[in-house]
Amino acid sequence: MAMSGGVDSAVAAALLVEAGHDVTGVHLRLADVPVEDQVVGHGCCSLDDASDARRAAQVLDVPFYVWDLGDVFRQEVQDPFAADYAAGVTPNPCVTCNEKVKYAALLARARAVGFDALATGHHVRLRTPDGDPITTPGGPAHLHRAIDDRKDQSYVLWMATPDQLAHSLFPVGELTKDQVRERAARFGLRVATKPDSHDICFVPDGDTAGYLARHLPVVHGDIVDTSGTVLGRHDGIWHYTVGQRRGLHLGHHERRFVIDVDAATNRVVVGPREALATYAFGIDEPSWTAGIAPGSDPPLRLQLRAHGRPLAGRVTVGPDGTARVDLDDPAHGVAVGQSAVAYARDHCLGGGRITVVDRAVALAASG
Repeated sequence: MAMSGGVDSAVAAALLVEAGHDVTGVHLRLADVPVEDQVVGHGCCSLDDASDARRAAQVLDVPFYVWDLGDVFRQEVQDPFAADYAAGVTPNPCVTCNEKVKYAALLARARAVGFDALATGHHVRLRTPDGDPITTPGGPAHLHRAIDDRKDQSYVLWMATPDQLAHSLFPVGELTKDQVRERAARFGLRVATKPDSHDICFVPDGDTAGYLARHLPVVHGDIVDTSGTVLGRHDGIWHYTVGQRRGLHLGHHERRFVIDVDAATNRVVVGPREALATYAFGIDEPSWTAGIAPGSDPPLRLQLRAHGRPLAGRVTVGPDGTARVDLDDPAHGVAVGQSAVAYARDHCLGGGRITVVDRAVALAASG
């Protein structure tokens, strides 16, 4: 049982113990954040989190270990985070962490040392092919949205493979957040009222620009409009993401948005909101939770942000394994590096990272 120190994983562990499973708690040491920089309720790797996880395991009377995956986390998540911004890409470190560390790597290590499955506190549900809830691992499993739409985390697990899902359990996905807290109080867990963590774990103060400034050099460049006219200067393209409106400091009254961040020319392109409209984009190395690409029946919905509004569309996979997404209605602010995740109703089918966004071509193709 992956125990982060939060209420969700603590209750997930308690539910598994109650159901008769042989549970071992594991807390991951990931981001190495200095004590003086840790912020209560922000991030998920503080000393307080480790202590809370250990106390929950003691209350439940289950073995507890701390596994140090800091080197893997730094190589796979933390270092690429700054490098992506420098390349004009907008990363999602929580998706990468689940893909490389918190879910996939932990599950692989757990199975390698003899555990049957990994359980986590993710708010998602597993269903059999017939639609029944899964409480024991080992068989075919389909990934579905959580009961609580506000807390659903299926977006960050789009890369889960059929084999991984067959060896996973997500006990709190069947509960609302309020029900999770009620269960925590009933089980006598002191984290029952602990606030949810926010922000990136290695940027616990939420100051992403400040973090990047400590890791990336100042490289001045131009801010231009869509015609190439220079409107201002910037101190590094990593200050900007597609769709951004605030902080441009251009001295113009009309509203402008970041349309593109071009690392090759070191330019930031801005324009009106309608210039952000995208009807099509590419995704690289897509992964499908059922092992095969989705068809067109039932109709698909594409989600482009963790809690974004799903949009009707289609996915076409090419012979090289890359995929193209075509939307019925335009999305605004689609950025390279973000994840596009496909759903059929509440069934998460998989997805991939956005790699190509040609707004002009997309608009022309849409008619």
